[in-house]
Amino acid sequence: MNSLIYFLMLGGLFFLMMRFGCGAHVMGHGHGHTGAPSDGHDASPDSSGPLRTPPDKVVDPVCHVNVETAKAKSAVYGGQVYYFCSQDCRAKFETDPPTYAKDASTTPAAKEHHHAC
Repeated sequence: MNSLIYFLMLGGLFFLMMRFGCGAHVMGHGHGHTGAPSDGHDASPDSSGPLRTPPDKVVDPVCHVNVETAKAKSAVYGGQVYYFCSQDCRAKFETDPPTYAKDASTTPAAKEHHHAC
């Protein structure tokens, strides 16, 4: 009986922490930094609306191939999401993000096929 009470109290504490504490942002409730009530959509700290939906296809900033965002690996740098064709390209990006992020704004036309990433 004592262990049952212990687990119920532990479960209640866990629920409260996830609902109102630091785990709230994981569950989509947010901390209310924007001043707007949370409606289940995560909002970026400097906007009051929901995050934008990514395009279906983008160009990998490392190897410059077309990548379907639904299947891509991703990384965030400077508040922007970058998508990659493989874990290797993401690892290259993460070793020197400024180089590839700068190149991403002036990316040449996407290649259809490339090295074995």
